[in-house]
Amino acid sequence: MASYIDWLRVFCLSLPHSTEDVQWEHNLLFRIAGKMFCVANLEPGLSPTKIAFKCTPEKFAELVEVEGIIPAPYMARNHWVAMIEIDALRQPEIKELIQDSYRMILEKLPKKTLAGLRTTSGAKPSAKASKNKSSRTKRPVNAAKAKPLRAAKRRK
Repeated sequence: MASYIDWLRVFCLSLPHSTEDVQWEHNLLFRIAGKMFCVANLEPGLSPTKIAFKCTPEKFAELVEVEGIIPAPYMARNHWVAMIEIDALRQPEIKELIQDSYRMILEKLPKKTLAGLRTTSGAKPSAKASKNKSSRTKRPVNAAKAKPLRAAKRRK
């Protein structure tokens, strides 16, 4: 395994709720709530890219001008860049960009998913999330108005 994968893996997994998974045979995906924020190539011979991550449209335009960084195959339209040379940026810069990618993905998660992440981390849920269904009372069903259940017809 390449040395950059070691520090990349440690860094990505240090971000809250991040998970890793190998997909497409040779890509190590780092995700938050099932959404990718960074991809590392485990087999450099199969693809020239080393690391890919999401960035803002402005940063995308800036980074693709740097030698050793290209628009990520299949994901460039979503402003993902791919590093084909790990030395194109310093390690602290790469970490900062990956953390930005993580934040962008986190901010786009549905509110329900975010609430679930907050409750699993032990953080206090927001005021809206604390209104649970048990505090609401259900109206009793009037037996006279309830429709009788129909027996399922069996076909022979």
